[in-house]
Amino acid sequence: MYAWPGFAQPVLNDSLPGHWVYNEHFNQEVPTDDNWWSRFDDPVLDSLIAEGVQNNYNVLIAARRINIAKQTLNSVRAGYFPEIGLNAGWTKSRNSGATGPVVADAVVSDFFSLGLSMSWEIDIFGKINAKAKEQKAAYNATRAEYAAVMTSLCANIAKSYIKLRVWQAEWQVAMEHIASQEKIVKITEARHEAGLASMLDVTQARIVYTSTQASVPGLESAIHTTINGIAILLGVYPDSIYRRLEQARPLPSYDRLVPVGVPAELLRRRPDIVEAEAQVAGYAAALGVSKKDFLPTLTLNGSIGTSSHKFDNLFKDNSLTYSIAPTLSWTVFEGLARKYNVAAAREQMEAGIDNYNLTVMTAVEEVDNSISAYLSTLRKISVLNEVVEQSRKSLDLSLDLYKRGLNPFNDVVTAQLNLLENTNSLVSAQGDALTALISLYDALGGGWNADMMDDNN
Repeated sequence: MYAWPGFAQPVLNDSLPGHWVYNEHFNQEVPTDDNWWSRFDDPVLDSLIAEGVQNNYNVLIAARRINIAKQTLNSVRAGYFPEIGLNAGWTKSRNSGATGPVVADAVVSDFFSLGLSMSWEIDIFGKINAKAKEQKAAYNATRAEYAAVMTSLCANIAKSYIKLRVWQAEWQVAMEHIASQEKIVKITEARHEAGLASMLDVTQARIVYTSTQASVPGLESAIHTTINGIAILLGVYPDSIYRRLEQARPLPSYDRLVPVGVPAELLRRRPDIVEAEAQVAGYAAALGVSKKDFLPTLTLNGSIGTSSHKFDNLFKDNSLTYSIAPTLSWTVFEGLARKYNVAAAREQMEAGIDNYNLTVMTAVEEVDNSISAYLSTLRKISVLNEVVEQSRKSLDLSLDLYKRGLNPFNDVVTAQLNLLENTNSLVSAQGDALTALISLYDALGGGWNADMMDDNN
């Protein structure tokens, strides 16, 4: 529940759930370390994210937007101080003597002048202060936007890295099966030469063997393409990271405790929610600015200087000039433009509130979907582990029976294909679990938030 100064009723009510509890995996303490990727214990992943944070162009652009907003804020704050100018010069003039009813001699004068001028809008009605609050909110929104870019970048690098390791794991599975299938081809060939099997057995074995070989180029292309994608995220060329990534590594552990015990606290730190809240604050301040336009403006203008026909007399007492002119200006009527400006600013704030509430609802949905996807994938992996184990046993048994002449080779072919398919499904499911886990950390706003950045304001 949020309220802004000057508004009697709260304007934001996010109604976040107290916590999600699905099972023992999802009722943990809030983590104190935002570097969730370090929990995977993979130094290569750590180094990739660190490099991406330094080099990614989207991050650099977002950082520049922060600097632009900061300088704009400083420019608005400069309105608290007077404007002071220095002038110096020499003037020569001739005034006509024939402009009056009696013709007289023309008047010629020349003199030196030196002085200071000052103009100061005194913020007794708070107009400058309201503008500063508006720009401060805009600055905070750019900081949150930067944090959102960082959070998304870390998640995308991690997801791409997991995808790479999945492709490499499937490549290793293919190579292991190719070696196993090659042995089975030799078995069928030996049995055919001994007159114990038909040529059909040999051709079937070769089909399985070459089909698996045919999948290898596609996997190698996917590995290469994924490395290129990671390079883009890191803001580097692929050659600089290829050697680091071409060597296959095991997938990180996917079965771990997930800290979502206090989602209200976690979700409110999400950069998109922080940004939406800052935008509402900016719209509220803009509404305040538009209301201030109905009030008068008090300006203090003044000048002090000296002027003299001769330069030597420029600093004598009788050469001193000064003026002080406090001015109160108040626009009484301008075709109801200010009224319409206030109405437009109020509608803009209401739209910002709607956007905030929608952002919160979307965040809750993303967290819930990520938890559900992660849990369902864990159950799928548990089943697939058993399926792969039984598929391996089925291949061993069918091959043993075939070699003893008790089963047709077709059973071996079926067992080979089942084992290959189920093993790939298991690897893919493990990658899906890791991706869902990364999505969950991302949905909870993990990895980066605006409070992690220095703010001296």
